[in-house]
Amino acid sequence: MKRTLLLLSLAVSQPAWLFAQLFTKVTTGPVVTTAGDSRSVNFVDVNNDGWEDLFISNGPQDGDHNFLYLNNGDGSFSSLTNDDIVTTNGAYDGATFGDYDNDGDPDALVVTWWGEKNHFFRNEGNGTFTEDVTITPAIPNTYSETAAWGDYDLDGWLDLYVTNSDGDFKNLLYHNNGDGTFTKIISGAQSTDAKTSRGATWIDFDLDGDEDLYVANESGQPNNFYMNDGDGAFTKVITGPIVSDTRSTMSASWGDIDNDGDPDLYTANSGNFVGAKNQLYVNNGDGTFTEVTTGDAVTDAGCSFSSAFEDYDNDGDPDLAVSNGFCNGSITNFLYLNDGSGHFTRDLSSISDLATPCSYGVAFGDVNNDGFPELVFATCNNNDPNINSPDIFYLNNGNGNHWLKVKLEGSSSNRSAIGAKVRVKAIINGTPVWQYREITSQSGYCSQNSMIAHFGMGDALQADSILIKFPGGADSVLINIGTNQQLNIKEASLTGIAPVHASCLLQCFPNPSGGSLSIVLNSEYSQQIKLRLLNINGVSVSEMNFKVVEGKNLLQWNPDHADSLSGIYFLEAANAEVNEKIKVNFK
Repeated sequence: MKRTLLLLSLAVSQPAWLFAQLFTKVTTGPVVTTAGDSRSVNFVDVNNDGWEDLFISNGPQDGDHNFLYLNNGDGSFSSLTNDDIVTTNGAYDGATFGDYDNDGDPDALVVTWWGEKNHFFRNEGNGTFTEDVTITPAIPNTYSETAAWGDYDLDGWLDLYVTNSDGDFKNLLYHNNGDGTFTKIISGAQSTDAKTSRGATWIDFDLDGDEDLYVANESGQPNNFYMNDGDGAFTKVITGPIVSDTRSTMSASWGDIDNDGDPDLYTANSGNFVGAKNQLYVNNGDGTFTEVTTGDAVTDAGCSFSSAFEDYDNDGDPDLAVSNGFCNGSITNFLYLNDGSGHFTRDLSSISDLATPCSYGVAFGDVNNDGFPELVFATCNNNDPNINSPDIFYLNNGNGNHWLKVKLEGSSSNRSAIGAKVRVKAIINGTPVWQYREITSQSGYCSQNSMIAHFGMGDALQADSILIKFPGGADSVLINIGTNQQLNIKEASLTGIAPVHASCLLQCFPNPSGGSLSIVLNSEYSQQIKLRLLNINGVSVSEMNFKVVEGKNLLQWNPDHADSLSGIYFLEAANAEVNEKIKVNFK
C-alpha cells in the first residue's frame, strides 16, 4: 500500500505536459489537403517576412507541379499558384535553397530524374521565383536525386553539389564564380566516382573550418566521404565504418547527439527496398567514428529514406525523425527521443499515429515562431501512380521547456550563413551543457530543416554563453542572453563584440624537455584540438589531433623524433576557433 501511494504522489507531482501528446496532426489547410507524389520537404523563409514557408517537390515520371506554401503568420498557409517554381512541370526529386548570388534572398535548385534537366529558380526578392534556364547547373539529361549548397573554398559564394543515381552515375560539383555563373569541376573523386548516389550533405566534421562532403549511396554500395583539404581540393576517405558499411543508404543526417561539441552521423537505409536497420556513428573527435549498436534508432528495421535531427521537446539534446517508404503497404515513420547521452528510444507518445502510405523527405521548422519546431513528412505514391496522397503535417503543441533560436546572416561569408557554427552554453537541470549546431542546406535526403539554429534549453532562463563562428569571417561571443527569443545576427553587426577566444591556457612540462611532453590545456568547451610542434621558421615537425573536454585536460604527447630535437620550438594548439602558442626548449 505504501508503494502504491508513493507512485501516485510521484505521478501527481509531474507537470501535465510531461504526459501529453506533444504533436497534433493538422487536418485542415492546403498543406494536408493537396494530394501529390511528393519528394522534398524544405522549410525556408522565401519572402523574408520572418515566417518559415514550406516547399514540397513532386516527382511522378510524367511530371508534375511543385508546392510552395506561404506562411500567413497566423499558423495557416496559402498556396502560391502563379510562379515559375510551382508552374514549371518536371519529374522532380530533391531541392535545396540558398542565397547563391548574395542578394539577401534564398534561391532554389530543384533536381529531376528520368533524364530530364534540373531547374534553377532565382528569387526575385519578394518571394517570387523566375526560372533561369541558362545557368550551368540547369543541365539536361540528368538522373539527379538531390543537391546541397556549401561554400567549400570559403570565398563567400555558395557552391553546389548534385547527386545522380543513373545515367553515367557521376555526381556534379559546381564552383560559384561570384558573377552569377558556375564552373563545373571535373577533377577529383567527388566528381569522378560513379555510384548510385542519393543524399549529399556538407559538414565540417573535423572542425577545421572548411566544409567536408558526405554522399549516401544505395544499391549495396558503400558511402563516400570527401575530406576538404582547405585549398579547394578533396581527399577521399577510404577507411572507417562510415565508408565501408553497405546497407543501401538513402540519407545522411548530422547532429551533435551527445553534446560533446562535434557532429555525429546517422544514416537512413532502405536495404535496397526490402528493409534494413539504420546506423548511428559517434564522432570520436580525432577524425574517426565509432558505430553505435544499441538503442531503438539502430535496431528498428524499416525501409528508410530520410532523417532529420531536431530537439523537438526542447530538453537540450537533438531528437530524431525518420521517414520510411517503398516497401509495399502502409509504413510507419519513426520518431526517437534522445536521453541526453546520445541514446535514442522510440517515441510512441508524442505522435499518436505515424503510419503513412509512403514517406520520402522529412524536415523540422518552427512555423508559428513559438520555439517548438513542427514536423512535415512528404508523402509519395508507393509505386502506384494512380494513388496520390496529401503530405503529413504535425503541429508541435509545446511543453514547459525553454528555447533559443539564432538566425544568422553573412556579409564576408555567404549571406545564408551556410557553414556557420553556433555553440550555446546553459545550466540545464543543474548541469552545464554545451550545444552545437552547424547551418546546413540539407538535413537529410530530400530534406532541409529550417536554417535558423534552434536550441532546446530545458529549465534554463538564460544562455550563459553563445559562441558564433561564421565560415569566412567574425568569431564572436554573447553572454547572459535570455531564453524564449530569436536572435537575428548579421556578421558585420558583430564588430565591437568581444571575439571568441576558446582560451587554452596552454602549458607544458618539463620545459626544457628531453622528448615526451605533458601538456595542460584548459578549454572552454569540448572540442577537437590539433597540437603542432613548429621550428623557429614556423614549419611543422610533428602534429597530432586530440579531443579535449570542457575544463582542464592533461595530454601526453611524444612528438615525432623527439629524442633528436634540440633548441627552441613552439607548441601550437589550434583549430578553426583557437590558436595559441608557447615556447618549448628541447635539450
